[in-house]
Amino acid sequence: MSESKLREQICEMAASMFARGLTGGASGNISARTEDGGLLVSPTGSSFGSLDPARLSRFDERGMLIGGDQPTKEMPLHSAFYETRGTTGAVVHLHSTHAVAWSMMPDIDPENLLPPLTAYAVMRLGKVRLLPFFVPGDPAMGDAVRGLAGKRSAVVLANHGPVVAGKDLEAAVYAMEELEETAKLALLLKGHQPRMLTSGQVQRVVDKFDVDWD
Repeated sequence: MSESKLREQICEMAASMFARGLTGGASGNISARTEDGGLLVSPTGSSFGSLDPARLSRFDERGMLIGGDQPTKEMPLHSAFYETRGTTGAVVHLHSTHAVAWSMMPDIDPENLLPPLTAYAVMRLGKVRLLPFFVPGDPAMGDAVRGLAGKRSAVVLANHGPVVAGKDLEAAVYAMEELEETAKLALLLKGHQPRMLTSGQVQRVVDKFDVDWD
């Protein structure tokens, strides 16, 4: 995809997420790999509802800022996924309501945050890791992601929000939407003893779609 089209796609998909209430105000950030190995990143303090394609932060393949506005302060999160998961073509970080709420529940499993409610959550996300609370912009967030050694494509920062990496922008956005919807389902079903996928059903999905599940 040409850089101009990628710029437009970033802004269009960000605006769609904003319009549907997945992240509000100037929260959230997004990045995508360019054909030459660089990155396009949403600027700091920007709103998903009004990103300007011409003002996206532009990094070269060495990680040097070469154009656009100053990038999001959450660059350590993005860089960590690109460094540890070679298949990463885009990263999305939101402050989506249900994922944040689920991260605060007292009885969740930090190693496998979301219950196995749907096949698509397993397919698109694999196991989602809950990371501790960090002050926004703290480089330690990136260190925490690097500590996973590329084994997770999706994490949720406690009391903050989810971060998802995908092979391209569409994959990252769709996986993020799946994460938020699964967290919403989990909250709706909490206390109702729902029929979740069995371990055997999960394994069939993992095997068929080659999902990271270790």
